[in-house]
Amino acid sequence: MSTHPYKRSERIGKLLHIEISNVIQQLKDPRLQFVTVTDLTLTDDLSEAKVFFSAFGSEEKAQDIANILTKASGFIRHKLCERVHLKEIPNLRFIYDDTGIKAVRIFSILDKIAQERKNDEKPKKRKGSR
Repeated sequence: MSTHPYKRSERIGKLLHIEISNVIQQLKDPRLQFVTVTDLTLTDDLSEAKVFFSAFGSEEKAQDIANILTKASGFIRHKLCERVHLKEIPNLRFIYDDTGIKAVRIFSILDKIAQERKNDEKPKKRKGSR
């Protein structure tokens, strides 16, 4: 018996991540044009996959996209069945990944702090001195 460096669910999860990304890009719905699958976690028994995605636009729009993807999950699973040879394709749960938005907010705050420190370090000129 050979040992693998990581679990079967992780290997299958990576494969599903790639294939789900490809299937979503092939869907004809224009609202899914800027959707990116950012991560996928798969239960050890391979029964459920949490598919994390990011999308261009507001969080409200992202919720609409999550609903569209959830409604299309049967079709996506059918396409996965054609591409991936597993006994059973896991149930798909689509979750909006707001990591990118949070990162932008954090960097914005850090930039403001850096700018404030820079302004505080500038020597203040006195009135009347040349």
